Amino acid sequence: MIVLFKKVTYGLLLLFLLFSCKDNKKQDVQPAEIHQDVPPKEDDLDWVEIKSLDKSFIYDLRYATSNNFVHKKMYPCAKCYVRPEVALALYKIQNELKNRGLGLKLFDFYRPGKVQKELWKMVPDPRYVADPKKGSMHNRGLAIDVTIVDSNGKELDMGTPFDYFGKEAYHSYKKFPDTILKNRNLLKRIMLKYNMEPITSEWWHYSYRKRPYPVEQWIWDCN
Repeated sequence: MIVLFKKVTYGLLLLFLLFSCKDNKKQDVQPAEIHQDVPPKEDDLDWVEIKSLDKSFIYDLRYATSNNFVHKKMYPCAKCYVRPEVALALYKIQNELKNRGLGLKLFDFYRPGKVQKELWKMVPDPRYVADPKKGSMHNRGLAIDVTIVDSNGKELDMGTPFDYFGKEAYHSYKKFPDTILKNRNLLKRIMLKYNMEPITSEWWHYSYRKRPYPVEQWIWDCN
């Protein structure tokens, strides 16, 4: 009975995402095992682009620009792919935040494995960059880097910027004013509510760990 319930629940999730994306006949959903010369299958839900679910997210996709810690453009263009479980969580989180006059700002999503190798060359420190031999949750499409913004799109003060490498970015660091601690706690609480779990050293990083996926290498189509 438990196994049957899990199958039904996952099936409902896929149906939700299918109908959420169906309005756009050229939706940006691509299969997990894909090569750049193979066209995406429109009915495949291994990957979901967040923009197909909700237009209200704010984007600052750092690795599609040179405004990042390696000062180099790492992605060919700014697109945001995640696994369907993560997409559904983000959809629910965004709706809850909108009811409070808030929203999510998104920094990073799925990251190809070869990009992980480049980042590791720059910062070979597992506190901040996962060893590509093991792979990151980003490489599996299960991790997101986010913050919260107000109704004007202004980021709530989290104490440090995104991709800050230092003890001040740790969840355990408490030498901040109450406002900053409350902002971090709000982000953490709402992420955990929808099964997005934090890591120790980065207040912005959350990942879905209830279903495994392999490390991927594919790069999305920019056309």
